[in-house]
Amino acid sequence: MDVDALAAAPDAVARRVLGATLRGRGVAGVIVEVEAYGGVPDGPWPDPAAHSYRGPTGRNAVMFGPAGRLYTYRSHGIHVCANVAGGPDGVAAAVLIRAAVITAGVELARERRGLRADAALARGPGNLCAALGITIDDNGVDLFDPDAPIRLELAVPADAVLAGPRVGVSKAVDRPWRFWLPGISAVSAYRRSPRAPAPPEP
Repeated sequence: MDVDALAAAPDAVARRVLGATLRGRGVAGVIVEVEAYGGVPDGPWPDPAAHSYRGPTGRNAVMFGPAGRLYTYRSHGIHVCANVAGGPDGVAAAVLIRAAVITAGVELARERRGLRADAALARGPGNLCAALGITIDDNGVDLFDPDAPIRLELAVPADAVLAGPRVGVSKAVDRPWRFWLPGISAVSAYRRSPRAPAPPEP
């Protein structure tokens, strides 16, 4: 089953999700940029930048499994962000979907976003959720359920993948857990958090 491929380490799940198709309420897009997030300090992938770092709560419970569920949250209380839960059941891991190239339902995505530029329709996690009609109430959706409003279709893993630091985090800032497909304008630009420590000297 496809979901079995996601019961793995966060960076492996991120590479597996990259290039997959995400479908939501009449719009589909190929995922071109993701970020991996781990879990608690005594787990296999301690990650102080992850929502799950301090343990399970009502807010982050989906991150702790099972794999293949949608974890949604609001960024800065405004934008909805979508994540794919990964790792073995009971162990926190998730992949933030940062950007996609819209492949179906372009006009509907434009209407939702109020934009004409196709490259920017799903660039950035909040914009992606707006374009695909993903809401905070989709938290916990089984992405491999054929009747689910949001669905994930895995593809053959991409050969050419670039990696670098995650965007906007203030902890574990230099961990190379952002992955993207090269040469695609929908991929967002890297921005280091102003709250992050200065990068190491070359």
